[in-house]
Amino acid sequence: MPRRFEILLLLPAGVFVLAFLLVPMAALVPVAGSGKLGWGAYLAVLTEPRYRATMISTLMVAAATTVLTLAIATVAAQFLAVRRFPGRDLLVAMLTFPLAFPGVVVGFMVILLGGRLGLVGQASEVLGGSRIVFAYSLTGLLVGYLYFSIPRVILTVMAAVEKLDPSLVEAARSLGAGPWRIQRDVVLPALAPALTAAGALCFATAMGAFGTAFTLATRIDVLPMVIYTEFTLGGNVAIAAALSIALGLVTWGALAIARNATGNVAAAG
Repeated sequence: MPRRFEILLLLPAGVFVLAFLLVPMAALVPVAGSGKLGWGAYLAVLTEPRYRATMISTLMVAAATTVLTLAIATVAAQFLAVRRFPGRDLLVAMLTFPLAFPGVVVGFMVILLGGRLGLVGQASEVLGGSRIVFAYSLTGLLVGYLYFSIPRVILTVMAAVEKLDPSLVEAARSLGAGPWRIQRDVVLPALAPALTAAGALCFATAMGAFGTAFTLATRIDVLPMVIYTEFTLGGNVAIAAALSIALGLVTWGALAIARNATGNVAAAG
């Protein structure tokens, strides 16, 4: 392939990365040092109790979302990839339907489920006398992120399962391996690159999701909401920029680690 043609193919991606990633991130760096704290705004992200607690809670929610999403989606994807039954295509379509919803709509659906007048609250009041409300807590935000993340991971893992050589599973079964051992020694190692990539994207999405957090995070602080309030309500542009850079570095680090791990796993396989 001619060198000039290769450059032409990479040009749209290069323009996109330059315009929407490198230039905005480079512009944020001096903005973060322009406030009353100066360059100490970066240090405040880690030393100020509110910002540190926000960072920790955001990391915890993103990590929990990633682990639970991978666990649920891996089981569902394997079942849907290898089983054929009436209504399967409709079920897959319904499971992936949330991909069409923005984060705000997902948040409202969680409110309809676990809000003050939600279905769970009404059922718990009838059954136990007390109304259970979780939509506006860390649990509600986690449910919203799961609803948002599971369809993406299911599609990724299903594609990987469909490419898995069935003769490997049959060979393990003929040698006396049980279902759990087949999963541990054959299936999961083969799916490791797909699981790692899907998990990294899930983690990055949960770290930076704004629409769902804007709807549900009324009792807790997560980084996207703190950045929004510092910028719009507090007028603290420097801290908002420093928090944005910290958020970007964390998500970029997760994606970079996943890329390296995926390459190593694929090479080992």
